[in-house]
Amino acid sequence: MLNADAASLKIAIIGGGISGLAAAVALQEQAPEAELTLLESSDRLGGALWTRTETVTLPDGSQGVFLVEQGADSFLVDAADTVDFLRRADLLDDLIQTNEKHRRAFVLYRDKLIPTPEEFALLQPRKLRALLTTPLLSWTGKARAACELFVSRSTNPDESLADFTRRRFGKQIYERLVEPLVAGIFTADGEKLSLPAALPRFAEMEQKHGSLIRAAWKVRKRAKHKHGNIDRDEDVPSLNSSQGSGARYGMFVTPRHGYSSLISALTARIAQHTISLESCVSALEKAGSKWRITWNQGGANQGVSTISGEFDAIILATALPGAAMLLKSVDAKLADVLAEIPAASSAVVSFGFLRSEIEHPLNGFGFVVPQAANRPLLAASFPSVKFPDRAPEGCVLVRAFLGGALQPDLVDLDEDELKEIALAELKALLGARGAPLFSRVARWRQAMPQYHLGHRDRVRTIEERIAHLPGLGLAGNYLRGVGIPHCVRAGEQAAANVIAALKA
Repeated sequence: MLNADAASLKIAIIGGGISGLAAAVALQEQAPEAELTLLESSDRLGGALWTRTETVTLPDGSQGVFLVEQGADSFLVDAADTVDFLRRADLLDDLIQTNEKHRRAFVLYRDKLIPTPEEFALLQPRKLRALLTTPLLSWTGKARAACELFVSRSTNPDESLADFTRRRFGKQIYERLVEPLVAGIFTADGEKLSLPAALPRFAEMEQKHGSLIRAAWKVRKRAKHKHGNIDRDEDVPSLNSSQGSGARYGMFVTPRHGYSSLISALTARIAQHTISLESCVSALEKAGSKWRITWNQGGANQGVSTISGEFDAIILATALPGAAMLLKSVDAKLADVLAEIPAASSAVVSFGFLRSEIEHPLNGFGFVVPQAANRPLLAASFPSVKFPDRAPEGCVLVRAFLGGALQPDLVDLDEDELKEIALAELKALLGARGAPLFSRVARWRQAMPQYHLGHRDRVRTIEERIAHLPGLGLAGNYLRGVGIPHCVRAGEQAAANVIAALKA
């Protein structure tokens, strides 16, 4: 195993997305004397977390500003370690909750946007009455869904989302509710998506309670007993424990001034270390007890130079394709297993509209589109409804999502075609009229790993092989979760593993 004097340690982080930044912050905390070098191939940090401002001229001649996320626009604070990371990074005070007034989504059904049943959480109807009164299901579909209470536990250790849902709730609830809601998160094919890998808590609920409906009832009963008539999840910690209130466990939050402000705050935490942008790593190799990295530094407007450096440890926090490519020369088997994990691409088309030019009341956070609807749109969100200060007064911000695992070719269309398709869909489904105040396309190629059946076995193999490469940490959204908290956790775990190896 590796041994090194902490004051002479050199550690490289390859990739400056949220996983890489979380790893860098954790390394600084655990080994403050170490010298860190963060290498990022693009001209900015943050990866898919990127905020743009769009300034437009409004009808009265004044200037208005839209705050537009190019990737994710919120995240779920679903574990105490996430809260702890945010607290240590002094980021809690900058987080805001979703608009309490319109916390719901719509599903497209028969060319109309229908609200999802109240408190329907992806696969779990927390209020059976709401499920039994929704127009999204026929009476046959409702009766079949209610029978979930009597469905036996599965003995299959790895079941697809589609098979799990149809077995427990029936075909209708999968096609009209679960498939579009989950596709809107994972941009995935539910027939291939591994439920235990992508949504393990639902598989655990089935095994523990025998029924997802029964599990919801037990949680609500315990919460009511513990908190009186307060309708909240039990054991819900506050993000700000000193105040005893605020955004709570299980709530979606976002940085008040956009994700770029969060990235800036994390970057400031490691400002004393080397941060090298436009540094594309071309080779990675093990050199005795050291790791040798070769990278090309310099952008299109400057000369490119090739640099090599030796490090005591590295954390690989690139996107999935890059990680597989770099590890070929280190461990071909490891690289092959990584390459077996597919990744989907998507495009986000953002529009600014005058509120008067949208017929829909926009009394929700967005809508999802079932695959059965056979439309080019995956989903659309209304960030200016979800959060304050995302659009000027009298305006709305709408983001349309296209592509994903089932319609990958759409991502390759040129920007004008993507805008035209997305705008036509918003006109048809939201009653949008006239020309938007602005439009912007963001493409995310191979950015969403697909947790297909067998994913947990692949992850076990990856982690077993990494264990035989002391000083190498792996972090990203392709291991144990695609959300921001999962990426933070992966970065922190990679840092802990590397430090443990160096101290051994």
